[in-house]
Amino acid sequence: MSDLVIDDVSMRFDLPDGGSVQALKNVSLTLKQGEIMSVLGPSGCGKTTLLNILAGFLAPTEGKVVLGDKRVKGPGAERGMVFQQGALFEWMSVRENVGFGPAMKGMPKGEKREIVDHLLGVVGLAQFKEKAVYELSGGMQQRVALARCLANEPEVILMDEPLGALDALTREKMQGLVLKLWKETGKTVILITHSVEEALLLGERLLVMAPRPGRIHREYRLPFADAGVGQDLREVKKMPEFGQRREEILSMIWEMEEEIMGGAAQ
Repeated sequence: MSDLVIDDVSMRFDLPDGGSVQALKNVSLTLKQGEIMSVLGPSGCGKTTLLNILAGFLAPTEGKVVLGDKRVKGPGAERGMVFQQGALFEWMSVRENVGFGPAMKGMPKGEKREIVDHLLGVVGLAQFKEKAVYELSGGMQQRVALARCLANEPEVILMDEPLGALDALTREKMQGLVLKLWKETGKTVILITHSVEEALLLGERLLVMAPRPGRIHREYRLPFADAGVGQDLREVKKMPEFGQRREEILSMIWEMEEEIMGGAAQ
């Protein structure tokens, strides 16, 4: 089992004037293989910093991250990243974008074509595989980004506000697709979002982080991700517990934001 262990991770950024910013402080948790976790919190709570450490883009100033039996010391194929903007190669076709990782690994063309065709079918883009990326809508580009991530066969999928730029209807469809892919692939998924509703829908575990310094404020274990697989997400939102949790977490984050604004005004 390739569990993801975050062991007492802290991150400090030193400033040119000699000061420093403590972005994260003593963050610890273990994510079991196949779990999906959403991370929520006010601006400045270290959500994206944590994700960048998990991706290997940043090295923590203290603590460590371990996946399975290997310490994370930099980027690796076992951890795939999906960004808010798809970070796709605009000059390549949809098919070429999805097949980029397998091509870099030297995978035989027939095998690569089979994987790419399968994944484009999974994300509903089979008929668009020869299109250029710039011809696609934002939602379709994010589908390509998901397929490209999956083509590298990562154990962990890291998602940084991947649906934030989409309109409401497209976002809801993509939320359903994320749940479908999570359940069908058995991947471990960590998703950063600013939307409380999205965090509730897409996290069987939900972390609420607090700022100054960034740390885990509260963790929830929730039934909504499982309930939403293959279901109309609007029905999930009607569940009494969903509404209760939404109001509870909104109030929690609002109080944090008020503290931040109050401190900034002093």
